[in-house]
Amino acid sequence: MSLTAFISHPDCRLHDMGEHHPECPGRLDAIQDRLISTGLDCALQFHDAPLATDAQLLRVHPQAHIDLVRKSSPSKGLHHLDPDTAMSPGTLQAALRAAGAGCMAVDMVLAGKAPNAFCSVRPPGHHAERKSAMGFCFFNNIAVAAAHALAVGTLKRVAIVDFDVHHGNGTEDIFSGSEQVLMVSMFQHPFYPYRGTDNPAPNMINVPVPAGTRGPAFRDIVTDIWMPRLREFAPEMIFVSAGFDAHYEDDMASLGLLEGDYAFVTRQLVDLSVQTAKGRIVSMLEGGYVLDALARSVVAHVKVLADV
Repeated sequence: MSLTAFISHPDCRLHDMGEHHPECPGRLDAIQDRLISTGLDCALQFHDAPLATDAQLLRVHPQAHIDLVRKSSPSKGLHHLDPDTAMSPGTLQAALRAAGAGCMAVDMVLAGKAPNAFCSVRPPGHHAERKSAMGFCFFNNIAVAAAHALAVGTLKRVAIVDFDVHHGNGTEDIFSGSEQVLMVSMFQHPFYPYRGTDNPAPNMINVPVPAGTRGPAFRDIVTDIWMPRLREFAPEMIFVSAGFDAHYEDDMASLGLLEGDYAFVTRQLVDLSVQTAKGRIVSMLEGGYVLDALARSVVAHVKVLADV
């Protein structure tokens, strides 16, 4: 049997928003180191992400947005697109690799070259709206991947699961009202980006939770709210916006999830994927900013995907 695909690229480390910015290149190094120290690397197949093409990006972003990101790429220093989203000389290449990783993952899984895939990429994507970069994100990686799956295959329905501590406002903006996409999410509220609670479309299952929410409440949301809607929708491929900043140790927010909670939700999704989607899952890294907690959480998530 083929192994879970692990897709990344050295270029994703070239994006650097400054010495003290939490979305730092060391995030990917911490994940890689933990894979090796736990031996999980032996259960994966590693691939370098390609650059996303304009045709792939245009499925979810207009040409004007793509052009703006390209024109904003500096030759030195930083160029801010919003107060907390800046481009360095390596950002454009990293963002194109991050979006391209999802498309490669889709192609591999659809072709049976991998049962599922995890994309260890940065910058993240789920805050990037159709027409704007924001919240550390330039292109919406998970949306690009989901749209690619619907465009190149015979799939009619895909689901996006977002357990990042921040609401995936960009993904909602892109797919709100779509009959082909169901999105389920859980996020701290009130909290950045202060979206997701005002009359969401029927295909958006948004579950805001207060600061201090811990694992048992999260597992209840997964079991009682997410899974019934996902089973009813019967997705033919599942996409995961895998943010790990709801971890108890992550001081960017105030939730209390642990590695076991990430393993739990991943197991539910794997079991569902076997029933409705031929096991097809593509997961993409979003947030997670305390390096040790991030690395442990990614390993817990990927272990379930890899069935080890």
